[in-house]
Amino acid sequence: MEKKYLDLIDEYREEMVRTLQELISIKSVASEAVDNAPFGRGVQDAFEYMLKKAADEGFNTENINNYGGHIEFGGYILNAEGEVIGNGEEIMGILGHLDVVPEGKDWDYDPYGGQLIDDRIYGRGAIDDKGPTIAAFYAMKALKDSGVIPEKKVRLILGLDEETGWKGMEYYLKNCKWPTLGFTPDGEYPAINGEMGILIFDLAKKINKLPANTKGIALRTVTGGNAANMVADHARAVINADSYDDIKHKLAEFRKSTDYRIDSKGFGKSLEISALGISSHGARPGSGLNAISILMKFLSKINFENEDVNEFINFYNAHIGFDLCGDSLGCGFEDEPSGKLILNVGMIKIDEGSASLTINIRYPVTMSEEQVYDSILPVINKYNLGIVKKSHQPPIYKPKDDEMICTLMDVYKRHSGDADCEPIVIGGGTYARAVPNIIAYGASFPGDPSLAHQKNEYITVTNLVKNAKIFADAIFELAGGQVRKV
Repeated sequence: MEKKYLDLIDEYREEMVRTLQELISIKSVASEAVDNAPFGRGVQDAFEYMLKKAADEGFNTENINNYGGHIEFGGYILNAEGEVIGNGEEIMGILGHLDVVPEGKDWDYDPYGGQLIDDRIYGRGAIDDKGPTIAAFYAMKALKDSGVIPEKKVRLILGLDEETGWKGMEYYLKNCKWPTLGFTPDGEYPAINGEMGILIFDLAKKINKLPANTKGIALRTVTGGNAANMVADHARAVINADSYDDIKHKLAEFRKSTDYRIDSKGFGKSLEISALGISSHGARPGSGLNAISILMKFLSKINFENEDVNEFINFYNAHIGFDLCGDSLGCGFEDEPSGKLILNVGMIKIDEGSASLTINIRYPVTMSEEQVYDSILPVINKYNLGIVKKSHQPPIYKPKDDEMICTLMDVYKRHSGDADCEPIVIGGGTYARAVPNIIAYGASFPGDPSLAHQKNEYITVTNLVKNAKIFADAIFELAGGQVRKV
């Protein structure tokens, strides 16, 4: 069968680019609720933009009280003559999201500019997840415009707080019928048959305050990081002392011996020390460089007057530091499908009364939440640390011979020519966890740089178009497409 919809996607190329640029220009970082915008004005603007775009293209749209919604077509049963004889009740779902993580620092391009330079569209959300969502939208448009009538309803579900709390998706799913099967374009190819368990928790310690007239070096504050699921690209400490000459000398030696980006400057009567790292997704901390770990390593060279502060710094460097697998903390698990556990320190806060770290762990699919927490207790009890559990997403896993996995793998192999590729397990957490029989599929190709949650995030126009074609074929296969006119 001639697939005219693939040719249409090529014709949509310039339009796809413009649409993605316009969507990137909307700063859709989730924020406090305002008016009828549960996730803030920026997220609401992005949501309304997509719903209007879809309605203008002739799709059915649904807005579930601004907590989420969908774009839909198809769902007809045809006879041999192409006449509609009934409605399909099953739903083939595509779960994308329009919210983005904060932009971070040190971009070479406007993070909300959507600049097209050579083949690259730059901007926050370009690959996570606005670009892939636009590719899925234009895959649907090409199918619809070419006369494909899917037996299942094809529904592009728009998530609005995937990066923060999933409350929007929870609300949506309580008020709408769940998809029967489908994918979320928020991962990697060839297909993702498993996602590691995800824990977010704080490690907290009480800092006993010293008398106001105490002499010596005092650590007033430490702050750093943007979110639990991002490698911290900045960290800052404020120190008080009678003289800063020795600290500045140690800092110069540290910078010279490590080549880390760390510096100091006067801050009133205090000394501010700032470290810069490289942002990355918390599922791939090895692609970044944690500024918190840089700063804490340097602070270990200073003898602070408060022993609670020294103890917390010593704990960090002895049991976390630059270890990304949890070995030093006691939770260095691994299994055959997943590989090693992944540990990221997303944020830090220390003041004169307390210290806390926000930890993001991705644990292997054969392990459990209880095993992780139990494994770190001996270490944290030794340092009188408490655990504040914040969120947990259990792992998901499908065998490689699952029918849907096989279908999506076949589609990818046809487009990539890679006949020997195998499905993979990732550390990322996607909407595949929200609904049974959904997997992550695309949008990053093998060998692509890891760009999600990093500065200078981009998607190439070539890959935007390629994704749309893969998604179109995947929808056709999963939704039972027929080339007939209603």
